[in-house]
Amino acid sequence: MRNVQFSQEKKNRTSSLYLVVTVPPTIFPRVGYSILSFLMFINTVLSVFNNSLVIAVMLRNSALLQPMNVLILSLAVSDLMIGLCGSLVVTITNYQGSYFIGHTACVFQGFSVNYFGLVSLCTLTLLAYERYNVVCKPKVGLKLSIRRSIFGLLFVWIFCLFWAVAPLFGWSSYGPEGVQTSCSLAWEERSWSNYSYLIFYTLLCFIIPVAIIIYCYFKLLTSMNKVGLNRSVELQGGRSSQKENDHAISMVLAMVVAFFACWLPYTALSLVVVIDPELHIPPLVATMPMYFAKTSPVYNPIIYFLSNKQFRDCALEVLSCGRYIPHGSTSVSIRMHSVNKGSWLSSFGRSVNTHSKVLPL
Repeated sequence: MRNVQFSQEKKNRTSSLYLVVTVPPTIFPRVGYSILSFLMFINTVLSVFNNSLVIAVMLRNSALLQPMNVLILSLAVSDLMIGLCGSLVVTITNYQGSYFIGHTACVFQGFSVNYFGLVSLCTLTLLAYERYNVVCKPKVGLKLSIRRSIFGLLFVWIFCLFWAVAPLFGWSSYGPEGVQTSCSLAWEERSWSNYSYLIFYTLLCFIIPVAIIIYCYFKLLTSMNKVGLNRSVELQGGRSSQKENDHAISMVLAMVVAFFACWLPYTALSLVVVIDPELHIPPLVATMPMYFAKTSPVYNPIIYFLSNKQFRDCALEVLSCGRYIPHGSTSVSIRMHSVNKGSWLSSFGRSVNTHSKVLPL
């Protein structure tokens, strides 16, 4: 009887020892996970707040839903989903120190971040293209309408859905990355299926959009420099402000720099994996590109929305529950000028109320 008890106790100890040994060791210091969790918490709060504010302001002021602003609304929706499905989940998993919520959640997070990230990227491309049309091709720019914006967005969301769904059906896959607290495309998978996906993905979802953005904003800046003032805001005194031109140029440069800061590391990682499959990438280095991409929902609303004074006035009105009253006159005359080859080809003016209509950059 004693032999049986001794044997059972020995088996229990062995089993307990086995369980302890088979727990996967952390590949990143505990303090490192805590720092990442704190940073992603801040990122989540700012992402959700900024984009929720944009959506609330747009929906509260229906007159803001102009053709160009519909694109900004779509950008805010996709960025909000990145914050909820990406940054929020990563905050929790980093706090825990491992991806403890299972494989299904991992696949869902990878799909969501990939899909909504692509939608944001392609929407930025569409915004650049439409701004180029308004400034450099006035005849095309004048045709911009809500209908055209919606059709453009439908194409963007369906196009991005294809590239997000493909890994679910075997063309590449989703899985843990880097320090194993977030999920995305399986960059480390060494297979021709994965390589072919990454090649087409990089070409069609990054290189071509980047080329379009660079070309559109380069032509836009060139036109602005030739004329000296692309869009002038005529104040009540009837004089145009050169500061508006400087502000527009700085915003264009901010858009381009922010775009590359967000997406270039992400794309560089995929190219490196394809070019040198045998290269060992440290976990932290493999993780950082996705973290850079997750910061885009923070500064996109600031650059594309909150940098506009009239948008800010509408946002302050929402935040103050209608108590905020904009300083100065409530009505300004906004005159948009489109340029081509250094000459004013067309212009049209509208008298607008700052609470009812906003013309974005």
